[in-house]
Amino acid sequence: MKNTNLLSNLKHDLPASVVVFFVALPLCLGIALASGAPLFSGLIAGIIGGIVVGSLSGSQVGVSGPAAGLAAIVLTAIGDLGGFQNFLLAVVLGGLIQLLFGILRAGIIGYYFPSSVIKGMLTGIGIIIILKQIPHFFGYQSPEGDFSFFQDNGENTFSGIFNAVNYISPGATLIAGLSLAILLLWSNVLSKKAKIFQLIQGPLVAVVVGIVYVALTSGNAFWAIQNQQLVSVPVPENLSSFFGQFSFPNFGVITNPQIWITAFTIALVASLETLLCVEATDKLDPDKGVTPTNRELIAQGIGNLFSGLIGGLPVTQVIVRSSANIQSGGKSKMSAIIHGFLLLISVLLIPALLNQIPLSVLAAILLIVGYKLAKPSLFITMYQLGWKQSIPFVVTVLGIVFTDLLIGIGLGLMVGIVVILIKSFQNSHFLHIEDKSDGKHRIKMTLAEEVTFFNKGAILKELDALPEDTVLELDVSKTRFLDHDIIEILQDFSEKRKTRNIDIKIISDRGTVENPESFISFFKLRPKSA
Repeated sequence: MKNTNLLSNLKHDLPASVVVFFVALPLCLGIALASGAPLFSGLIAGIIGGIVVGSLSGSQVGVSGPAAGLAAIVLTAIGDLGGFQNFLLAVVLGGLIQLLFGILRAGIIGYYFPSSVIKGMLTGIGIIIILKQIPHFFGYQSPEGDFSFFQDNGENTFSGIFNAVNYISPGATLIAGLSLAILLLWSNVLSKKAKIFQLIQGPLVAVVVGIVYVALTSGNAFWAIQNQQLVSVPVPENLSSFFGQFSFPNFGVITNPQIWITAFTIALVASLETLLCVEATDKLDPDKGVTPTNRELIAQGIGNLFSGLIGGLPVTQVIVRSSANIQSGGKSKMSAIIHGFLLLISVLLIPALLNQIPLSVLAAILLIVGYKLAKPSLFITMYQLGWKQSIPFVVTVLGIVFTDLLIGIGLGLMVGIVVILIKSFQNSHFLHIEDKSDGKHRIKMTLAEEVTFFNKGAILKELDALPEDTVLELDVSKTRFLDHDIIEILQDFSEKRKTRNIDIKIISDRGTVENPESFISFFKLRPKSA
């Protein structure tokens, strides 16, 4: 897309980037905390994901940054590799491997995930966002950025909610409720009244109101927001101490095999999560853009290379920030790029002001994002599409809610594969039965274009069920691939048919053949195009 087009969408992208910034800020910090890494490393990953990956990506609405799905891998790797700087080398090498994936055109893998699983992923993430933000809404501090069911603090998603009820903070709950009211009023009423309400987004107003509330209630024993209920950004004393927060990889351990294993793991998981997010983001995009997946892998690889070189966590394209961008009206990748610059400028110039933002206000913003991803009407739609769509969808949703993102997707994908096998079992052939006056049943079996060993059971069942005194017309004229396993079944049936007085006619593109002596020879002689 040309630069002029990017600038022409600025009226949409600028307010959307502000929303993405407020969503990304606590997630960058929370994921770094959950990963056992320095908090600043999460911010570096968010900045790189916005500016570097956003500039190189072919996605117009996708947003990249540190991903919760990698937190467990990062946490384990930092300990196993002997320190954060050793881990950074694995991030750099992982970026190079991702770059190689893109050059080798491995991005095509993303197209093989069923639509029901992608929709289940979006819905599951929406539900997780809602469940995980409820404690923050009431001022209870559950881990930010931890999207797994079992949390690092020993609790799980639901116990965190139950505990939040026992530790409700009046001030945090009040400002969260007020923020939620502002967001709903802004999106449902005010944004339709005047253009000014479209330019100035509701989340920005909610954040400003939250900061003002913190200032006005400071020192009040009952209504004040506590420090642990606020955003926590590192505050450098001067420019020198700011640059002192950067870390650099230890290239001296590059010969360690464990470094390469970790690098490949990061590259594989980050690529898979990115491709899934790309597929989901393209479905959410109202303009129905199609992201070039190989270019996305190259962009992510370069992003991870840069992130690792200056002390950042691994980056992927992430659905929470991407969906917030789409829902806020983002039209081009300028939104992702600007959000990256906003992160950079804010941690440089106004970190103390950022630390006055209540987490409960950000929770209210994320509740709206989660609801839009997991609308109840979607469950009804998926149910109406039938069990072949609804079962993989539900399994993916439940898997994400009760385990984590990657396990949930894996479960949904396995169920989706089983559904495909069942469909293949059912669609291998078509039967048409006619009764003839000569006393023989005439049954026509038409085979599908492609018949594989998956279809053995269905075809064998039909052959065994044929009554005596039958003429079987086997139509293979449209069959382009017939697995050898199926040919062997037909050969075995041909040898048994005489005891049941069954005649066989094969209808092919070479004409009709009655009772061939050898099915194997007959199909071996068929031209390859058939």
